[in-house]
Amino acid sequence: MKVLVLNCGSSSIKYQFIDTKLSITLAKGMVERIGMSSAVLTHQPHDREKIRIVGEILDHTIAIEYVIAVLLSKNHGVIKDKNEIDAVGHRVVHGGETFSGSVLITDEVMKALKDNIELAPLHNPPNIKGIQAAKELLKDIPQVGVFDTSFHIGMPPHAYLYGIPYELYKKYKIRRYGFHGTSHRYVSQRAAILMNKPFEQLKIVTAHLGNGCSMAAVCNGKSVDTTMGFTPLEGLLMGTRSGDMDPSVILYIMAKEGLSLSEANTLLNKHSGLIGISGESSDMREIEEAVAEGNKKAKMAFDVFTYRVKKYVGAYAAAMGGIDALVFTGGIGENSSLVRKNVCSNMEFLGIDFDDELNNNVKGECSITKPDSKVKVFRIPTNEELVIALDTEKIVSNN
Repeated sequence: MKVLVLNCGSSSIKYQFIDTKLSITLAKGMVERIGMSSAVLTHQPHDREKIRIVGEILDHTIAIEYVIAVLLSKNHGVIKDKNEIDAVGHRVVHGGETFSGSVLITDEVMKALKDNIELAPLHNPPNIKGIQAAKELLKDIPQVGVFDTSFHIGMPPHAYLYGIPYELYKKYKIRRYGFHGTSHRYVSQRAAILMNKPFEQLKIVTAHLGNGCSMAAVCNGKSVDTTMGFTPLEGLLMGTRSGDMDPSVILYIMAKEGLSLSEANTLLNKHSGLIGISGESSDMREIEEAVAEGNKKAKMAFDVFTYRVKKYVGAYAAAMGGIDALVFTGGIGENSSLVRKNVCSNMEFLGIDFDDELNNNVKGECSITKPDSKVKVFRIPTNEELVIALDTEKIVSNN
């Protein structure tokens, strides 16, 4: 099946066109600056050079028209007729408690997506715009929604409930939801394959480390806890997000600085994390460069970041009653040997026998522990788009 995977943001659309039978990405690209006269589409066919198109793209419908047109292009396309698009898979950030898995998009599903907007006001509206545009342009082609939250929705109440009056949970659905679910699902399943053991018999901690970061405890094939919570702000220190903190801190800062709710939200989501502590950058590559140059604030930011990852490894091993594997993925997890080394240092007591040489020479999916290490540590590049495409194929085939 040939599936067009769409990840729609407020002013951008990332896309991949995947042949699920061959597990090949036929083409991929991105539309940026939607709503502006200088919008940009970058397109990369699997067998040709990347191209860049600049034009006026005023909304998501026009953006997806561009995507379809370039897929059909004589010089840069990979199909001859849009009917060769068998299905469209959409990344949807928040499914709330409504969706425990991927679904065929119907009128009832669209209503439920709109009902969940208040849980993800920044992410779900552009996701919905993308679905509406694709349905308009590809009328007879099935559309599937794949949710960031669905892998975590089966967490037990002791993991998802907060210490607030239970009536507030019932009234407003305030609970831990977790995100990056497609990534955690993909890399944990790949780890089981690399270990040649049944996924349903393993205890795996997955660390998706990028500009946004989250970890998950995957026990016997299911997510039983994760670091992100009601929103993607909770948990690990991130590029610009604070992660875990005493809730009273923000109330204190708001009173001292006279901040509005909007300003406080911006402070926690845009000006905190790595950039907040270091004052240098939200990019781990630049943080590491600054550390090498002796920058003390950058070193503090790096240490806080790696300490929190290490702390959650131990917490999740305790929560699951053991650990068989630790997986690093995401931009930082895949590319920073220093982060991986610091997280895994002094973890022999847990059964991790780290291999510096393997860690410094990673390529593709690989182990970075010694052969006799009780707990395996892997570097596994994530592939969320493939998960979305395969889920889409499964849903469409069963309907």
